[in-house]
Amino acid sequence: MPHKPLHALSIDEMVDGIVKGDRHMLSRAITLVESRKQEHETTAHAVLDRCLSKTGTHRTTVRVGITGAPGVGKSTFIESFGLELLGKGLRVAVLAVDPSSTRSGGSILGDKARMERLSGKKEVFIRPTPSSGFLGGTSPKTHEAIVLCEAAGFDVVIVETVGVGQSEILVNSMVDFILLLMLPGSGDDLQGIKRGIMEIADTIAVTKADGERMNSARSSKSDFETAVHLLPEKHPGWTRKVLLTSAVSGAGIAETWQTVRDYQGFMQQHGLFEKQRREQLAVLLGSIIEEQLKKEFARYPAVQALRQEIENRVLSGTLSPYSGASALVDAFMTRR
Repeated sequence: MPHKPLHALSIDEMVDGIVKGDRHMLSRAITLVESRKQEHETTAHAVLDRCLSKTGTHRTTVRVGITGAPGVGKSTFIESFGLELLGKGLRVAVLAVDPSSTRSGGSILGDKARMERLSGKKEVFIRPTPSSGFLGGTSPKTHEAIVLCEAAGFDVVIVETVGVGQSEILVNSMVDFILLLMLPGSGDDLQGIKRGIMEIADTIAVTKADGERMNSARSSKSDFETAVHLLPEKHPGWTRKVLLTSAVSGAGIAETWQTVRDYQGFMQQHGLFEKQRREQLAVLLGSIIEEQLKKEFARYPAVQALRQEIENRVLSGTLSPYSGASALVDAFMTRR
């Protein structure tokens, strides 16, 4: 039986399908969330609000952000990690954030092809999601996709980011736990690793710790353990761990999940779990307000009419960028 087109689906149909765990309906809802069409955006927000009203704010889903430089083996690690979670009877959603196509805004990497063993499981939902040009490889739309996955009943939502080297503020405002993956030997060059990236990590995992790389991995583990003790506490009382892992042999994968559970228990015991989520929502609210104001500003007719003239004057050196920006803001503020 052919599926209804998006525009023919009612909000009730979508919400009921999502809450019942219909992965196809979940995928279509995320497509709505990612759409830039105004009519899709309105429907998506209605679906999100309804899903939130059904699931409430006290969800049991654990959100795990996984980041690391390209080549560190994020997808291979996530597949091994996901299979470990399945073995414990958990349902897993993976939002693998891809660099956006500059033309279409869509995802350009095939994450399902990179997680073949995991993607074939009925308890798993894998979705490439575009970063939409946001630094850190996540956008507010990623958070909306997380909310939909939670409404669909997934126990763990894994967010794989584009990679380190950019601002990771947004991913830190969406997940409960951040795992930073590092390659063996990378501990030899700690000066080249951005301090801010290590500061947001709740645990560091040295990947590919097997075979000939084991000695290098152990050395890196020691270097990182020294480094994390010099960092300020992210959460008072929680000590960042450094783990040795191998997606090939499975070493350290179960220990990684146990670390996530230990962290969750610690945060809940000290009243920090929900507190962090509330703070994250406040940050996201601010980010979305800023983004919507930028869009409203850019499409306001008076701003569009003045912009080219102002830009020409700034580029010719007859007007400072500050004065030019102030003139455009004044044109926007005097509307109505």
